[in-house]
Amino acid sequence: MTEKEIQNKILQLSRGDVRLFRNNVGFDKSNKVKYGLAPGSSDLIGWKTITITEHHVGKKVAVFTAIEVKKPGGRISDKQQNFVDFVDACGGLSGICFSEDDAVTILS
Repeated sequence: MTEKEIQNKILQLSRGDVRLFRNNVGFDKSNKVKYGLAPGSSDLIGWKTITITEHHVGKKVAVFTAIEVKKPGGRISDKQQNFVDFVDACGGLSGICFSEDDAVTILS
């Protein structure tokens, strides 16, 4: 299965309390413009809405979510790993997905 096919399957998980968006990152040489988030940022970004407890009882909170998609056997760059690790360290949901099942695990 290609990375694009895996990505499309994961994007189908964007419903209910999960919202995922394609994050293209690059540089348009003709206009000399960078686009997307930081270099190394994940292929899919978004949020998962959760309900927290204590003084925020009943309030919903959007938790930043970053999913780096790779085909089976694909390699992750240091910048990509650093982005995923940073999101995780900041309390977000993040990970490397080689399949739709990997994304389900991150989102559950």
